[in-house]
Amino acid sequence: MTDAMPDQQDPVTDEMQTDNPPAAEALAPDDLAAVEKLKEGYRIIVDEMGKVIVGQHEVIEQLLISLFSRGHCLLVGVPGLAKTLMIRTLARVLTLSFKRIQFTPDLMPSDITGTDIIQEDPKSNERKFVFLHGPVFANIVLADEINRTPPKTQAALLEAMQEHQVTASGRLYKLDEPFFVLATQNPIEQEGTYPLPEAQLDRFMFNVQVDYPSEDEELEIIRTTTSGELPELETVLSADEIDELQEIVTRTPVPEHVYRYALRLARMTRPLQDDAPEWIRDWVSWGAGPRASQYLVLGAKARAILNGRYAALLEDVRAVAPAVLRHRIVTNFNAESEGVTQDDIVAKLIAELPKTDEDYTVRV
Repeated sequence: MTDAMPDQQDPVTDEMQTDNPPAAEALAPDDLAAVEKLKEGYRIIVDEMGKVIVGQHEVIEQLLISLFSRGHCLLVGVPGLAKTLMIRTLARVLTLSFKRIQFTPDLMPSDITGTDIIQEDPKSNERKFVFLHGPVFANIVLADEINRTPPKTQAALLEAMQEHQVTASGRLYKLDEPFFVLATQNPIEQEGTYPLPEAQLDRFMFNVQVDYPSEDEELEIIRTTTSGELPELETVLSADEIDELQEIVTRTPVPEHVYRYALRLARMTRPLQDDAPEWIRDWVSWGAGPRASQYLVLGAKARAILNGRYAALLEDVRAVAPAVLRHRIVTNFNAESEGVTQDDIVAKLIAELPKTDEDYTVRV
């Protein structure tokens, strides 16, 4: 898995953190207690998931950042990397309802959202339409192999992901909170698949790359999965607690220079931007839209809180940047012929981005 963060912290960033430390007083006393609770809960969640999932620490962190930011995740990886098991385990640890939808070419939108059926009232013997809820009515929804189904069915998730509601027969049905969609996609098999449109890709906060485990991790996987022993998991947070902690994330303070850093990072991906680097114009057809800037800041906030800090820092933006930007950058033939990936572009942008407050002023 590509790691776009530098191994050494930038000296200017360190100075910013020293001169402008996260202000705990910016949060209310109850919020400060909630931050500590979330930090401890994060540690327990990682430990509990570690009983079932070997390795994949960065993937688990990105899933939790997305969850507490009220975002959705697209997990991309070859078969057999425990993507489904990871999501199911997360739902168990968080005591959230979980539904899995296996996407196939013959899947219909009503198979996801639900449908009206005729039902007879046993008392009055009158027949009436009753809405039968589909699998999208759950806290965590796994859309397995989402690119296996046609665009019409893929689009059935759009309203649910964006509005947290379902429209059926002219009626609105609110989804339970928290609502979290995790979709998986196999990058190998492309025959008989329907690539997600850019508009739907943009609805996902993160594009998480699930890579092969290391040799030691794979050995541990073999040992734990062939022994027949099933670990018992401790539940950590309820749905109501998660909803409260999501509110804390939105109230987390962000310094002005961090806002401008996230904004500049997103805007520099656009080849038509006046101050975009020349190599962006050579390699990129379309860059990230405004939603990327929002998710960079939200992801930075959630990462800061999960690590027990009271404000987002530049390092938090850099940490979430690959997952936020890789599916929002459309490369052209030049990049493909040179073997340049979206992760390479994000890493190069981070390396070249100015590091002083004065340089975060964006020319519109």
